[in-house]
Amino acid sequence: MQAMGEGELIGALDARVKRREERRAFFGQALGAAALGGAMLTAGRAGAQTATPTPTPSPTATSTTPIFGTSDYLNFALNLEYLEANFYAFATTGAAIASTLQGGVVTAGVQGAATGGRAVSFTDPIVAQYAREIAADELAHVTFLRSSIGSLTVAQPAIDLSPAGAFTTAARAAGVVGASDTFDPYASDENFLLASFLFEDVGVTAYKSTTAVLSSTLREAAQGILATEAYHAAMIRGTLYRKGIETPSLNLIQKAQGISDLRDLYDGSVTENLTLGYAPDDDQGITPTTNAAGETVSNIVPLNSNGLAFSRTGDRVLNILYLNRAAVTSGGFFPAGVNGAIKTSATAT
Repeated sequence: MQAMGEGELIGALDARVKRREERRAFFGQALGAAALGGAMLTAGRAGAQTATPTPTPSPTATSTTPIFGTSDYLNFALNLEYLEANFYAFATTGAAIASTLQGGVVTAGVQGAATGGRAVSFTDPIVAQYAREIAADELAHVTFLRSSIGSLTVAQPAIDLSPAGAFTTAARAAGVVGASDTFDPYASDENFLLASFLFEDVGVTAYKSTTAVLSSTLREAAQGILATEAYHAAMIRGTLYRKGIETPSLNLIQKAQGISDLRDLYDGSVTENLTLGYAPDDDQGITPTTNAAGETVSNIVPLNSNGLAFSRTGDRVLNILYLNRAAVTSGGFFPAGVNGAIKTSATAT
């Protein structure tokens, strides 16, 4: 038998998922009918002893939860990679990613451009090196996911990376700048780090949730991307913390806390699950704490009380990237929305 390519494998897995859900629906109906028949038989026997009429059973509710397949989850991840890859590409080269990495299935969403970015004139050589490393990694993620998804790949959506657009909207709401000020992520090393901080923690929580639902040979690959994003987040958080401690007047620790609080506000509150990593407060800044001995403890790695990283479902990730607490399909960094089946944010509570 000829081996299937990754794109064909994803298609086969998607079909399997849909068949499985159809079987569940069939057996649910069959079991409901069997239960009804059993109830009628029991009632018939009881009728010899009592005249109480048999109540009419309530109809079984039909689930309206959408069924997503492997390609849907990977395409959702690809949208996040389009965002990050373009941001870092602009910051390090002054240009967006290559046009050959932007096309996709037109029925899943219109192809758009990443606009508004420019190169950062880095003054700290270490930050510049970090930026170039992350840029290369994010570009590799885009290339890998597009190759893995194959013919079902979604196109890059329109992405707003301009200082006057989504970045300033978020920065004002987080108290990073004043209500009438503009936040330019390309103006300094520190602004670049704060903008990166806005994205990186979201990527970690998104991949943690996504890898849990994948049921294919690509799960381990997705876990590899999760680990990479976690390394990136630690690099950004650690650098912001160091600079914030060294130069308190920059207020980097306070600004990072404001961004963290904003993300937590946008994605709402969910029921806590300490095993899966879901929590009403699923975001942490880099504000240091103290231990029982009164010693200062950094907070480079945001974790719950079990020492586990947090998770966010796709719709709550979109609340942050759309900069909206409502259930919407576009906004913020994606003015026309992300492409693919997973594109609606949650109603934050």
